[in-house]
Amino acid sequence: MPRTSMTTTEPSAPGENSGPAADPVRRTSFATNDADRGIAAMSELYTGLGMRPPTDGSFELRMAAASTGPLLAHRFRLSTSESSGTGDVSGTYSVVHVLTGRLTVSSGKERIGTTLPFLLPQGLYGGRWDGLLELSTVVLDARSVEAIARNLLGAPDFALRFTGSTPVSAQMTRYWLAQVRHFHRDLLPNAEALRTPLVRAEAFRSLAGALLHCFPNTFLAQPAPSESAPALPAQVRRAVAFVDEHLHEDVGLAEIAAAARMSPRGLQAAFRRELGRTPVGYLREARLDAARQELLRADPAGGATVAAVAACWGFGLPGRFATAYRARFGEPPGTTLHR
Repeated sequence: MPRTSMTTTEPSAPGENSGPAADPVRRTSFATNDADRGIAAMSELYTGLGMRPPTDGSFELRMAAASTGPLLAHRFRLSTSESSGTGDVSGTYSVVHVLTGRLTVSSGKERIGTTLPFLLPQGLYGGRWDGLLELSTVVLDARSVEAIARNLLGAPDFALRFTGSTPVSAQMTRYWLAQVRHFHRDLLPNAEALRTPLVRAEAFRSLAGALLHCFPNTFLAQPAPSESAPALPAQVRRAVAFVDEHLHEDVGLAEIAAAARMSPRGLQAAFRRELGRTPVGYLREARLDAARQELLRADPAGGATVAAVAACWGFGLPGRFATAYRARFGEPPGTTLHR
């Protein structure tokens, strides 16, 4: 007899349910042995999915998905007889990792390797599998990724195009998997941290940056911009002032460099020369300083917590925040809060 179960938690609207339970992530879990319902559920995750139910009726699906803004992560376990399907992920960049089973993917005459994490091709593709198949997939909005690439290059007209489906090296394969693992294990379970726009923005920025550096594309093919003259201290001062004025906003290397009127690489070199650190390192230290000031002002009796203050300033992992805080200030953040 067909069985289906489904649970979904919708993200809270801004200003809605601002208590500890508020969660900005839409989370869905789904399980069924009904092929029609299972295929319909999978079609919501894999755009344009075309799949026929198995002729022998064997079908069992377990699926979990989480989405926030331009980022979607999902994992499913499918047990069925030999099956095939088609899909079209245009408008997104979808990286798939086969955890269990064998999957064959092709686009036109090209057969895509699936033993490593792989990028689904833009446009129509086909897939075939047999028996048990378990996949983990990260989906990033294509326009948002391209915007990050344009900002990093300082090229507003840059067109991003991926030229290969598998990572550029074993090292970058490990890097991609580490970023995905960090997102799944450390960030997704932490609804309190993800309530903070800075944490969500940094999660997307980290995965988008990993995508740009791990898979062959036109961003990697761009030559390093040349600096016609050494950076002036005034340019570094502009960058520092920008960071100090925008600590609470979603800014990174590209935005800081634009404020300094330099390329990102040039600004990094200037910061190392003038300040002995990177722009992002300075941003991180400035946010630590701001978090310390907030901890000093906060009232633990009123419900203030180290984790909430850390998340407010973009630190999604309380343990890592505590380590960085102690290294900078010589005491745990909890000591500061209860002083």
